[in-house]
Amino acid sequence: MGQAAKVLQLFRTLHRTRRQVFKNDPRALEAARIKINEEFKSNKSETSPKKIEELMKIGSDVELLLRTSVIQGIHTDHNTLKLVPRKDLLLENVPYCDTPTQKQ
Repeated sequence: MGQAAKVLQLFRTLHRTRRQVFKNDPRALEAARIKINEEFKSNKSETSPKKIEELMKIGSDVELLLRTSVIQGIHTDHNTLKLVPRKDLLLENVPYCDTPTQKQ
């Protein structure tokens, strides 16, 4: 797969993740859409393969961060937020341990 195809794939993946993460939040959906489009547009004329790779790494890191770390909150009253985690965020639940065991 050529570099241009990889850039396009990352662009699509970021937008797909944006739609999942900010579902039912029109303001966040629009803000994320604008930011993604601005970042790609501002680097559209980049020709250095090394710089493109760096930008691709940043984009991949952002996608991973959005997918694994963002939880929606809904204001239920002026002092309370109801958290709405996505199903894929609830899969990895490792219990905290005060005294970790040494690996053998």
